[in-house]
Amino acid sequence: MQFESSGAGFTVVFDAVMSDDTVISPAAPGSEPTPRGRAFQARRRNRHDRGLRGELMLPALPGSLTRAEKFNELLMDSAERLSELWGDALDAVEFAVEDIPGSLESLTGTGERVPMAFFRPAAADTPAVITIYRRPVEQLADNQDELREIVHEVVIEQVAGLLNLSPDAVDPAYRRFRRY
Repeated sequence: MQFESSGAGFTVVFDAVMSDDTVISPAAPGSEPTPRGRAFQARRRNRHDRGLRGELMLPALPGSLTRAEKFNELLMDSAERLSELWGDALDAVEFAVEDIPGSLESLTGTGERVPMAFFRPAAADTPAVITIYRRPVEQLADNQDELREIVHEVVIEQVAGLLNLSPDAVDPAYRRFRRY
């Protein structure tokens, strides 16, 4: 790129690049094409020939987990706690995570409250499934501790609905630590 000063303003002229990485500069008419540096594909993030850069966090460290993976771990912790309390009653229950409910647009259009979870009772050939919607639950929490509590409370409420019990009967610690 070259700048030409002509009077009060200036003009910007881009160099023309040929297919073999040579540059034709319009500022110097009749000049020879000059070879350009490495092609764009050859120039990478490999500065100063120090090799490829590695990952910032090792995969085994907690900081390397995504928000979805952290949410899955919170759900697994909550499900394990309830399976310790209820044993065989929750062995056939599957827990699932979805980002948002499938009918989110129609729910928000009608002004209804967005569900945080959904349970489907067991049928003859399918097990019971409790589905937690990650994004609506995450938006309720201000920090990781609140998220842990909200996930556990949502799971307790869904298990209570599935077993046809009150949430306090499912887990005695239900709503004991609520700060919001």
